[in-house]
Amino acid sequence: MAVSCRLVFFRTKITIMINVNNLELQFGKRILFQEVNMQFNPGNCYGIIGANGAGKSSFLKLLSGELQANKGTITQAQGERMSVLAQDHFAFEQYTVLDTVLMGHSTLWNIMQQKNALYAKEDFSEEDGILAAELEDKFAQMDGWNAESEAAALLSGLGIKEELHYRLMSELDGKQKVRVLLARALFGKPDNLLLDEPTNDLDLDTVSWLENYLGTFEGTVLVVSHDRHFLDSVCTHTVDIDFGKLELYAGNYSFWYESSQLALKQKLNQNKKAEEKKKELEEFIRRFSANVSKSKQTTSRKKMLEKLNIEDIKPSSRRYPGIIFTPEREAGDQILQIENLSCSLEGRMLFKDLNLNVNKGDKIVFLSRDTKAMTALFQILTSHQQADSGTFTWGQTITTAYLPLDNSAFFDNELNIMDWLTQYSTDTHELYLRSFLGRMLFSTEDGNKKVKVLSGGEKMRCMIAKMMLCNANCLILDTPTNHLDLESIQAFNNNLIAYKGNVLFASHDHEFIQTTANRIVELGPKACIDKMMSYDDYISDEKIATLRESIY
Repeated sequence: MAVSCRLVFFRTKITIMINVNNLELQFGKRILFQEVNMQFNPGNCYGIIGANGAGKSSFLKLLSGELQANKGTITQAQGERMSVLAQDHFAFEQYTVLDTVLMGHSTLWNIMQQKNALYAKEDFSEEDGILAAELEDKFAQMDGWNAESEAAALLSGLGIKEELHYRLMSELDGKQKVRVLLARALFGKPDNLLLDEPTNDLDLDTVSWLENYLGTFEGTVLVVSHDRHFLDSVCTHTVDIDFGKLELYAGNYSFWYESSQLALKQKLNQNKKAEEKKKELEEFIRRFSANVSKSKQTTSRKKMLEKLNIEDIKPSSRRYPGIIFTPEREAGDQILQIENLSCSLEGRMLFKDLNLNVNKGDKIVFLSRDTKAMTALFQILTSHQQADSGTFTWGQTITTAYLPLDNSAFFDNELNIMDWLTQYSTDTHELYLRSFLGRMLFSTEDGNKKVKVLSGGEKMRCMIAKMMLCNANCLILDTPTNHLDLESIQAFNNNLIAYKGNVLFASHDHEFIQTTANRIVELGPKACIDKMMSYDDYISDEKIATLRESIY
């Protein structure tokens, strides 16, 4: 993995900021937010959070000019450049990878094109010479002679190998395009950077590279992400969009979540004196600041709580789903025995010779460079697919609940939510079932909605309700945070930590894995790895890194 690079563009340094004044956005009769007044300053990274549909992406589009506000103004310092992570993966198909990145700095790119056009002229005039000299001067001031090498370093840092730099974008796969577009957004060291889900389709090493890059970024960053570990690593502030209002808080996502929960608990505790509440909040800030200082965050990020007052800590009005898995019976000593299990797909080995004895209480995350390996394993263990070879045996006391990666088959019907959930319950009383839907934040009216028209997040919440009805003592979860908002992810995560049964799962959520798993199993086409350790220790161990390379 390439080290982070630093793009240098010579210019007069002035104070950079984004000012938002009395902003309002409305779609039809629905007011997404109104009376938004905020200032975003350089050296800070602002994490934009909110439930699905709250308007996170719309807010970034307003800042970039892609959407027009119904009311209010957005300003940035004159001459300052804003860069946006492009979402259209097919917009640059006819350009090379390197040119796509260079185009991210439109001023520099236009100068390069003008220069090339002038020097290509057969009748190069004196006026052309004067213009060329002016362009060369501007080009040099912008460090243009190093632009291609800087762009190449960004691409390498993001995992795009040098042999791909001069290929057309049309020749790249979807995951590679995502990385190129991210390099395009970062190129030229913009003053203001807007990133909407930048970690999607990035592997662990690349996410780490991006965290380090943003940690030293001197401009203003606004980012929307469902990756809590990423938000915690890069953000100095949190912008919460809730019930049409935007509130700005000091600190990263974890600080916002934990402090807002503490403030809410205090609000509900009428008996506790104001002085006691103040001391409790001050102690919380002290403990959190100590944890931050021990982290690998840069100095600028460590200062995020220096100016925080306890008055800035407010209770959240955010609603969290009631995800509660309760085993009906305690598991015995025999959970799951896997012997020499192998599986291939279309002639390609997914994993080979998996031997695993699951202990009581184990919460195991399965990893692989090929995500199809985990899906295949879970399908085999739930009897939806046959292995190439090997055997597995479940303990007699084990009951399982399975959350598949693809749940589309469950919703290909004309049932409403209530009738759909009734299929999976032995108790079909309406009040009983509505209690499960209520836990998953479905209203009484929502119960009449057809399941086939539900959003991805709503379908996931239905599947979770279905799983809760099972009262299983072993959960099998294939990428459970897909389509879920931060509130649902947090609630899911909290319950799995407390869950008394076994958990077998796959995930790309760093925080989810680190806080849930006590055991790591990595599936490779040559062999498998089984380690009883935390995720952070697993990915930072140099000996294990060498071992991991050997199984692919």
